[in-house]
Amino acid sequence: MVLTPLPFSDAMLMRMTDTDMDPVHGYRAATIAELARWLTGADDPTRWRLVAELLEEYRHEPADRRLALLEEEPDSTGDERWDVLLGALAEHLAARDGRGAPWWAESRRLRQVWFPFNTPAARVDAVVHAPAAFRRRGIFVAPQELEVA
Repeated sequence: MVLTPLPFSDAMLMRMTDTDMDPVHGYRAATIAELARWLTGADDPTRWRLVAELLEEYRHEPADRRLALLEEEPDSTGDERWDVLLGALAEHLAARDGRGAPWWAESRRLRQVWFPFNTPAARVDAVVHAPAAFRRRGIFVAPQELEVA
């Protein structure tokens, strides 16, 4: 059985470089550090599409290779909220695999809470259901927003 790689979104393709492809297999899942580079300068809808791509790729990686996708500390995206979100995302994904957060994620916290989806219904849902890795960093996002994968 031959598995074909998942197609990349237009947003991700626009940000890919030659080093983002595995020369042997023609495909390699993105790391969280690469995601940070792609988020830099993007608008929020594009950023969420890129996060969704990373979640999808992460889900399809073998469990023994997933932690490596989270290990490298991402550079700043230029937006503290998104930098902290990357730390929360790394911790959340590692915890789902029964592992601890990467070393770099622990210190990332917001001084003021952030509701990425800021409608009254989304705020209530996020306050009640935000995953612990996000909540303790001041990011209130409902779990279904992270379950695209």
